This record gives sequence, structure tokens and C-alpha cells, in this order.
Amino acid sequence: MRIVFLSESFAKNMGYLGNILPRYLEELGADVHLITGDLAPYHQIENFAATYGAFSGAAVSAPGTVERVNGFTVHTLAHQRLLGYVRLRGLLPKLKSLRPDIVQIHSTIGWLPLEAALLRPILGYKLFTGNHTTASVFPLAQRASSLWEPERLRSVLTRAVPGRIVSQFAERCYAPTADCARVARDFFGVPQRLLDYLPLGVDTEAFRPRAGVEDERRREVRRAEIGVEPDEILCIYTGRFADDKNPLVLARAVEELRAAGLRFRAVFVGNGVQGDALAACDGCVVHPFVPYQELPAWFHAADIGVWPTQESTSMLDAAASGLPIIVNDTLVATERIDGNGLTYHLNDSHDLARVLRTLVPEDERRRLGATGARRMAELFGWGALAKRRLHDYQLTLDRA
Repeated sequence: MRIVFLSESFAKNMGYLGNILPRYLEELGADVHLITGDLAPYHQIENFAATYGAFSGAAVSAPGTVERVNGFTVHTLAHQRLLGYVRLRGLLPKLKSLRPDIVQIHSTIGWLPLEAALLRPILGYKLFTGNHTTASVFPLAQRASSLWEPERLRSVLTRAVPGRIVSQFAERCYAPTADCARVARDFFGVPQRLLDYLPLGVDTEAFRPRAGVEDERRREVRRAEIGVEPDEILCIYTGRFADDKNPLVLARAVEELRAAGLRFRAVFVGNGVQGDALAACDGCVVHPFVPYQELPAWFHAADIGVWPTQESTSMLDAAASGLPIIVNDTLVATERIDGNGLTYHLNDSHDLARVLRTLVPEDERRRLGATGARRMAELFGWGALAKRRLHDYQLTLDRA
């Protein structure tokens, strides 16, 4: 079976769905290719150059490049921007040359899914789509709205109508959380019958609890490098230091705990506009982005993972590494913290400090961390999720 993934962006040093799932499918015997644009993930956000430029921008290949990455083949095409969305130049001849059985794209709106849908009858492949837009990043999903108000009407014309066209040619639309499915159905034109819940996974070959003398030694070395004492409780946040992610809530909570005489510290791995404010907080250390292959060592050095606002795949990676995690109380995908995490009141640093106090006992951290590691391996491992995808693909081909 030849599977082609379509993505407008790709970077070799990130551990996202587009990097990991193709590798696992290739290991299961599929012939996997990724067609991508010469763009880095998050290229569309404000302050991209300052936040990600030096990290992911340098990991983008030039148009025309064909290379093996993580065991699968990556084809990079030139991109163009049209009406606010990205197109890939030469998509038709590239797909025609690859002759895929399955085409998988992780979105339903934009030029890439629309072209993939319209080319399906010509090239004869089966099309699978997805939606990874959560309610927390889609304002219309956070309030009631009339169909005739300008913002909602504009969304219908630019999202729901194209999404419905794409869905006419699709076999299934994967949504990793319940709110992603709701956004796809209510705002992106995806019929309920196509929606299928399939969570994001964890690369359990990379992310696992620390075990043995060598892991403990590496933990001690990493903590010493950033000035953390053996008896201090180290919280970790990874990702953008942006206002919508708001890691500053964690920094202020740590400051409050330290002022009360508690031995808390925090490390922030990433970059962004809040960087200077984070570094200025007592007990807080800022470190630049690292390739995802280096993240397990950072999680092993920490004691608690905290993501104050929006969801992150790093939550799953941290849980698989044996860390209890803390998220805000508006999280919809509560299956990610069932038995292994705690919640606090969104953007309330005092309440976050309160919740962190409950994790002072090491036994409690170990209990939650062990539960999370077990649940991630059993329910969120990419190995099992890749088998599920491959099964779905094969069923569709068998019915043809």
C-alpha cells in the first residue's frame, strides 16, 4: 500500500504527527511519502521569525528536494499564497508520478485539501482528511453566534462551503479530540457520518519514564546545568512563549511558592515574546527550543509538566515520560489527564500555585506519573494508532 501525506509545512527537528505517524506506518510495511511545501510549521503566526525562525526555519528543505527522513520519503515543493491559503506548485504531476492508494491530509479547509479532493476522481486514490483545530483556538466555537452575523457568515463562505466540498470526496475525517470534531462539524462543513475520533499519539520509543542508573545520572547532570538543586521541585513548560499560551502564569505561580519558602523552580524550553518576562521571574530558567529527540532528557530532569492555557502534544510526551501534568480547567480532552493530571482555574497564577502545593509530596508525583506513563503506552502509543489507521485504509481499499 502506498500512502501519501500532504502538508503545507514540515521540519525535521519537530516531533509532530507529520514526522512520527509516517515513520510508524512505514515500519508496518506501507510505502509512505510526504509531499510538503518549503515552509516551517507555524509559518503563519505573528512573530514567526522571532519565535521559530532560527529553530524550525533552518530545518526546511529547498523546493525540488526528495529525501529520506525518519524512514519515509519527503518531497518538497515550492509554495504560493492565494487568498490567504497556501498552494503547492506541481502537486498534480507529483501525485501522478507517485500513484498513491491513499492520500491523507490533516485538514479540511484550504487549497491543499480542496485540490486533493478534486484530483481524487482523476487519480483514483482514497482520500482521508482530519481536523486539529480545537475550540480553544477558534473563537466562534467559544460563544453562541447567529448564522447571519458577519463573522459567522464569512466563516461559512470561506470554511464550511469548501469543507463540505472536500468532504464529498473523503472517506473519513479524523479528529483527535471531541472539540476538534465539533469544530469540524459545526464550522468546517464536515458531515457527522465522516467524523472519527482518533487521538494524537506518543512516540513511546522516545518518551518513557526514567529507569536505571544512567537515566538518573543524566537527570542530575541536566539539573546541575540549569542550577537546580537535587531537593528542588522542577516544573517544565515546552513550546511558544506567546500570550495565547501564557507560560507566564506558571512563572508567577513559582515566584509565589518560592516567596512562601517552598523549593520550586521552573524551566521553559522554547522561545517567544514572553521570554524576557519569564527569565526575570524568581526561580525560572529559559532555554531555547531543542529538537524533539532531546526532549526526553528535559522531561526526565523535571518533576511536573505544566501547560497553562492551550493544549499541546508535549502534554502527552511529558505524561509518557512519567510526569504528572497540570492544565487549565477548560480542557475538553480530559482523557489526556485522567488519573495522571490536575487542573487549575485558567490564567489564575494563585490557583496554579495552590494546585502545585498538592504535588509537594514525592509519592503523589510518582503515583500520578506512573499512571500517566501506563495510560500513554496503552492508549496513546503511535504503534497502536498507526495500526488502526492502516486497518481503516485497507478496509476502504478492500471495498473498492
